[in-house]
Amino acid sequence: MKLDLTKELIHGSIDETDPYGTLVHVLESAIELVQIPDNEFCWSYWENSEEATKEINKLLNMAKSYSLPERVEVAVLFAPTGPLQEVSLSSGWAEPFLRVAEKYDQIERLLWPNS
Repeated sequence: MKLDLTKELIHGSIDETDPYGTLVHVLESAIELVQIPDNEFCWSYWENSEEATKEINKLLNMAKSYSLPERVEVAVLFAPTGPLQEVSLSSGWAEPFLRVAEKYDQIERLLWPNS
C-alpha cells in the first residue's frame, strides 16, 4: 500500500483557507492507514478494517458535503488511546499516526474554534 494521501498530508502544510478540504484530507489519510493489510484491531473498538473505514467514511462524506460533524465524533478518532492510536501502536505505524493527528489538531481549532 502506497499511502500517498498520508505522505502528502504529513509532509505538507495545512491550508487554513480551506478547513473542510483539510479535514477531508485528514480523514482520507486515516482511511488509508486503517486499510493497511495485516493491521491489528484487538485494542480498538473496531473489529476490522471494514468497520473502521465505515465509521470514518461517514464523517468523510459529511465533510465533503460541507456538513460539519460533531467535534467529539472526529476528535475521538485522533485522541490519545483512541481507536486510531490503538491500531497504530499494535500495527507498527505509530509515528505516521502521530503526524496525522497533529494535522487534525491544527484543523480542529479552525473548524471548532469555541470547543
